[in-house]
Amino acid sequence: MTKLSSGPGWAFIPDGQTAPAKTAAPCSPKPKIYTEKRGGKKVTVIAGLHTYGADRLDAIAKELKASLGAGGTVKNGCIEIQGDNLLRIKEILNSKIK
Repeated sequence: MTKLSSGPGWAFIPDGQTAPAKTAAPCSPKPKIYTEKRGGKKVTVIAGLHTYGADRLDAIAKELKASLGAGGTVKNGCIEIQGDNLLRIKEILNSKIK
């Protein structure tokens, strides 16, 4: 038998079986990422993370702005990043999850 976790406890799995795959929590928020055109310029909006709270949204926005080299803000529970950065933001958020 192989121990499943490195912590204390008795979580064992039989030999020959693999550990169960990690899945996202069913109640975790799923961001909606889309672009809007405002005044002739595009803005990438990340919505659906309002349950994280203002401080955590500010930290996520700051990290995205730094990695993309773009401006942005947090308004009404949505992160707004200047420019059409849809694919790059998806890549960054997916790399954070894994």
